[in-house]
Formats: sequence, C-alpha cells, structure tokens
Amino acid sequence: MNIQSITTSQLPIIKQLAYQIWPICYAKILDSDQINYMLSNFYALSSLEEQLNQGHQFVVLYENDLPVGFASYQHNADQTNQTKLHKLYVSTDKHKKGLGQKLMNYVIMQAAMAKSTAVFLNVNRYNDALHFYTKNNFEIIKEEDIAIGNGYLMEDYVMQKQL
Repeated sequence: MNIQSITTSQLPIIKQLAYQIWPICYAKILDSDQINYMLSNFYALSSLEEQLNQGHQFVVLYENDLPVGFASYQHNADQTNQTKLHKLYVSTDKHKKGLGQKLMNYVIMQAAMAKSTAVFLNVNRYNDALHFYTKNNFEIIKEEDIAIGNGYLMEDYVMQKQL
C-alpha cells in the first residue's frame, strides 16, 4: 500500500475513482441528478487541471498496484496559513479498513511539514463521514451553504483541526 502524488497526465485516475465512489457514497443524501451534475463539473478533466493550476495537490492511494482512494489538499488556502482538505475518498468496498485514515494521516503530515497552523475542510452536514472527521479531532467551526448552479446547494459544515 502506498500513496503517490500525481501529475496532470494521471488525472483520469481521480476522475475514474470519483465516478465509482460518488454514486454510492452520496446516494442517501443527494439525488442522482445532483450527483451527476457535481461529478461533471468538479471531476471533468479540465476542472481537475484547473484545480492543479490553483495549487491543489492530488494523491492516489494504491493497494496492490490498484488505485483505491484519493485526496486533494491545498496549503495556505485563502492565504490563511492553513491547509484545506478538498477531497478524501476511498472505494466503498475498502471502507472500514484504515485506508481513509492513511490518506488523512498523509495530508496532516504534509500540512505540518508546510508549517500550516490547521487543516480545514467542508463536509455535507448529512454525510456519514462526519464521524470520521470528528474521530480525527476535527471540530465544526461553522455552517456554510454554497450555491453550485442548476438550483443545487451544498449544505456543509466547515471543520477544522489545529496542528
């Protein structure tokens, strides 16, 4: 099992994993039209390239040479001296095996090496992942509703972990 940073040419791996994971992860809280809308906007290769150009760093978690999860994060997000965890996903058949924890530990280590004062993230208020983040000592610092177009709204908590 290893975690590798990826380059532009490897972004299709992120897209493929997202299209496998999202419909299962979000089925309980978002309708399929919204899931498809968000995937086509957030995980189009052009969008992923733009995210890379804006300073997002993508990593892929491999198990037996197969990609099973990914994360993206950005140091000094919004000029706050904090690292923002933008994405953290693991194939649903690999949940409860410590793989998400490996990705989280990696991001926290990278944030500490970058001398970030905290790691923060947005998570849907109804997402089961809330338990994962609270277990990792993230605290809810505010609620945030974000209009993403097409009449859709992301209803998030902003969570933070001090380093």
